[in-house]
Amino acid sequence: MAYPFRHEKETRILSEYFGDPEARTLDGWKKRGGYQALRKAIEMGRDAVIEEVKASGLRGRGGAGFPTGVKWSFMPKEKTGPSYLLVNSDESEPGAFKDRELIRWTPHQLIEGALIGAYAIQADHVYIYVRGEFFEPAQVVARAIEEAYQNGLAGKNILGTGIDIDVTLHLGAGAYICGEETALMNSLEGRRGQPRVKPPFPAVSGAFGRPTTINNVETLCAVPHIINKGAAWYRGFGTEKSPGTKLFNVSGHVVRRGNYEFPLGFPMHELLYDVCGGIRDGRKLKAVIPGGSSVPILAAEECDINLDYESVIAAGSMLGTASVIVMDDRTCMVKQVRRMVEFYAHESCGQCTPCREGTAWVAKIMRRIEAGLGTEADLEKLVDLSTNMTGTTICVLSDSCAAPVMSSLKKFKDDYLGHIHHGACPVAAAAVA
Repeated sequence: MAYPFRHEKETRILSEYFGDPEARTLDGWKKRGGYQALRKAIEMGRDAVIEEVKASGLRGRGGAGFPTGVKWSFMPKEKTGPSYLLVNSDESEPGAFKDRELIRWTPHQLIEGALIGAYAIQADHVYIYVRGEFFEPAQVVARAIEEAYQNGLAGKNILGTGIDIDVTLHLGAGAYICGEETALMNSLEGRRGQPRVKPPFPAVSGAFGRPTTINNVETLCAVPHIINKGAAWYRGFGTEKSPGTKLFNVSGHVVRRGNYEFPLGFPMHELLYDVCGGIRDGRKLKAVIPGGSSVPILAAEECDINLDYESVIAAGSMLGTASVIVMDDRTCMVKQVRRMVEFYAHESCGQCTPCREGTAWVAKIMRRIEAGLGTEADLEKLVDLSTNMTGTTICVLSDSCAAPVMSSLKKFKDDYLGHIHHGACPVAAAAVA
């Protein structure tokens, strides 16, 4: 099966075997060097593995960008009972579609990375939490787990070392909030998917009340390569503070949408205009959301930046999941932000008042403005609501709702004023004219 468009400039490490059906199987993965890193990691010892991952500078690829080795080091050194490694493959951020491809094409890459991580932190059990809608990728992972058990790579006495690590696939039920690590733990336990107050942090009291680490799929897929080739090799890609490669999922108004793997720090302009073929239909760029819908929007003039954690923050947004959503000059920002807001209002778990009430209220105002029934006072109310929704809740879902609202009001206020003053979308009117 041929994989969608690949670019010659890509640095394919995690995505090298996308589109290769044989790489899904255990035999095929072993032919490609699979599970050598697991054996090497056990020979190195737990502490050495954690130090190697620390030295690599690998940062969590789920959005927060926290150093992975440091996160692993938070787990207790003294073993007093069961502990867990949870793999977050909920991937519900609008614009994100990288993790499902990793588990669809290279499930053993993930399982090997998870087993190495579990070994390093002394976890007895790996739970791979997959979004329920990912039916076909989940089947692929399930078969790969069976192969790992049948060949002594998971379960009792892995690789004949006396080490026991179980691996279980757990399907979610399609709730965005379960992508938040503590809500994921509640869901795994059979509870309502709501975030937990921290502290206690998961490394102290996580799933089932035991020490737990949660890592993203892409994060763990990088681990076998770091163990095989070393931290210095990994640091040869990316920037000093953002090392390694990253999967960029590009959607929206470009000629060639898709998943592309590049070192962190890759220029956004080159990604959009060279790799992705430019803005479709010869249109002009209006805006880009660089990290999934929960981060601030960048106007076209702000997009001449490098795609690494620090550079995107300096530009006024966040790299997040590196889910790059591109919008051309025919885009009505009111309509697009209204759609994002309604998503967050629908997905709020309702636990925190600013989120439960605020997201619904913001959605109502956005619908009114889009329908041409809004007033300038509504814009002031949106700012007030968004301000009070930021930093006031257990998790950052309400912040995620506020980010596109605040950034679009700041940078695309004319879109809002057109709806308010003329009772219709100014972008649509201009297109007709």
